[in-house]
Amino acid sequence: MNNVFYLLLRRLRVPFITMIVVYAISILGFVLIPGQDDAGNAWRMDFFHAVYFVSFMGTTIGFGEIPFAFTDGQRMWTLLMIYATVVAWLYGIGSMLALLQEPVFGRLLRRRSFTKEVAGFAEPFYLICGYGVTGRLIVSKLANRDIRAVVIDLNQDRIDDLEMDSLPIRVPGLCADAALPDVLDDAGLQHPHCIGVLALTDDDNSNLAVSIASKLLMPKRMVISRTEAEVTTANLLSFGTDQVVDPFQAYAGYLSMAIHTPYKHLVYDWLVNPYHRPLSSVYQQKQGRWIICGFGRFGRALYKAFKADDVFITVIDAKEQNVNQTEQQIWGIGTEAKTLEEANIHDAVGIVAGTDNDADNLSIIMTARGIKPKLVTVVRQNLDANRLVFRHSGADFVMEPGRIIANQIMAQIKTPLLPVFIDALNGYDDVWAHTLLNRMSSVVGEDELDSWAFVLEEEDTPAIKMALEEETVIKMKIFLKDPRDRSQMLPGFPLMLRRGSEIKILPGELTELQLGDEILFCGLSKAFTQVEWTVNNYNVLQYVLTGKDANNTLLSRWFNTD
Repeated sequence: MNNVFYLLLRRLRVPFITMIVVYAISILGFVLIPGQDDAGNAWRMDFFHAVYFVSFMGTTIGFGEIPFAFTDGQRMWTLLMIYATVVAWLYGIGSMLALLQEPVFGRLLRRRSFTKEVAGFAEPFYLICGYGVTGRLIVSKLANRDIRAVVIDLNQDRIDDLEMDSLPIRVPGLCADAALPDVLDDAGLQHPHCIGVLALTDDDNSNLAVSIASKLLMPKRMVISRTEAEVTTANLLSFGTDQVVDPFQAYAGYLSMAIHTPYKHLVYDWLVNPYHRPLSSVYQQKQGRWIICGFGRFGRALYKAFKADDVFITVIDAKEQNVNQTEQQIWGIGTEAKTLEEANIHDAVGIVAGTDNDADNLSIIMTARGIKPKLVTVVRQNLDANRLVFRHSGADFVMEPGRIIANQIMAQIKTPLLPVFIDALNGYDDVWAHTLLNRMSSVVGEDELDSWAFVLEEEDTPAIKMALEEETVIKMKIFLKDPRDRSQMLPGFPLMLRRGSEIKILPGELTELQLGDEILFCGLSKAFTQVEWTVNNYNVLQYVLTGKDANNTLLSRWFNTD
């Protein structure tokens, strides 16, 4: 706000002074030059009439000579001052238009408007730094859940894209450097309704700066950051960043899980990824020797994860700094059949095209499938602009860093219980995961599996809290009944119950609940909207419990009294 006024005063200082001087001289001249009244007597114009005449003369309105006809001297002075005031006005208006067209002034106005809009928020929102592939996906998912977001990005084209995106709710955006603390402050970092900061730029240093500023200014504010380097990951975790997502490490673990525990992998995939893989993918042969083409950050992450699970690996790479980094390495890119033959592709079960060049990666899998059609293919997509080509590439797995980060972060945002459940999967075998997967499939079929959670407290479930305080027995099955017809069951089931430090996986329908319990559910998203009626409306809850269409008003209780 102050910057706008400062710039106005600084740039328009000379035009303002020019107009003041011209008007002052004009007024003084009319006061000093003698005139005549209607009786022919000498008369001098007072300051009021001089100011009045110069005001309409300077704007060329032209009301005539007042209050008496002018003498020749007064008319000569009027003639001179008309041109002087018009020139002064043209100079001032031109300077104003030039200022309005300056990019810096436009940025200041947009920032002022942005800051004012964010300051007026009266509902929870996330501050998202970076509107690339990841930021765009997360903003869209949040908007579809009626959750507000504020966006900062250094690229004006991305902010323009935000304005053009057909989102269901308004999302303000600012073109600025999110690494600067004052920008974060204007974007609502210290706003009481800001519930989290997401550092999603494609620069690790900027993400680090955003995370540090957030934790210093608002230590209790949730901070989630993306990173692509182990050093940055360690740095982010050292000062308490709530979640750090490395797409290469995340996908390496994801792919390793698909090889050794395919049913666990599908459970994870269905819970985290919006478009889950089909059940038929479990039956692909993935155990055996794998070929990794490219030994950069992605290749190293895969190599480490595969080695931890005793997977036999052959690495193909053509960069000098990566020579002799692994036990079995072939010199080359992998786009030539000769190189793949040298890597003994006929005995391999899968190949990973993981270079930083999309054209090379597509060429690798096409060449590999030409040699061995039944090979499991994994391809890395570096540029989002190539998404259409990769979707039609026929690869079994497409590694998209932006979407991986978005899915991981949304899993945390939807409910903090989901990562806890995913960690608990490690304690179960693949047979158990197969049973769980069949149950999920019977509920959602081919539709997207969603997840949600409730905490039995005033904010999340006021109707349940009221009933429990009245010593009503509330069982898990209450959350599974359709509030429109209690004889029908909703398409969902509980995954986990957390009571203090105790965690119970797949709790039964007859489990009695207590205040403070945290429950994680999965199913179709429409089930969540139905359950919200039950947990928020006491009358709906009473119907689900008793089958009576209760109305909890004083008049209805009086009529229902026996």
